[in-house]
Amino acid sequence: MYKFYHISFRLARLLVALASIAFAAEAQAQFRRVVTYQTVVSGNRMVELEAFTYDSVDEQPHFPGGDGAMTKFINRERKYPHTAYAAGIEGRVLCSFIVNADGSISNAEVIKGEYEPLNKEALRIISRMPKWVAGKINGTSVPVYCIMPISFRL
Repeated sequence: MYKFYHISFRLARLLVALASIAFAAEAQAQFRRVVTYQTVVSGNRMVELEAFTYDSVDEQPHFPGGDGAMTKFINRERKYPHTAYAAGIEGRVLCSFIVNADGSISNAEVIKGEYEPLNKEALRIISRMPKWVAGKINGTSVPVYCIMPISFRL
């Protein structure tokens, strides 16, 4: 009877360990959140595409040269709209965009804007960005949905 108990206790521990591994693998898969967005392709038809959220990839996409290089790029590219400057309007435009698997930027849009000329300028800056270093999952480049604020201060 003791041997049977000892074997079943080992078996139970093994089953618990296997269940824990399976749960951990399932939990890891659940952390991979995906955003579905629509884009227009040739022939003016809408296609739904998917991109992973920024925090659900193994390696996040980043601007070539890092955050300092991105700040320099934004400051160099930013042209304060005359109407906003004259009216003393400043603020922060929250934009979203997709860093594609090849590093190109697409689907830029304003999530929360301030003033229409500032919103347009923020989108112009994003559209002029060079290719980023793409995000990766298991070493494979994937499209990633990113959110970034662009500030306008007088």
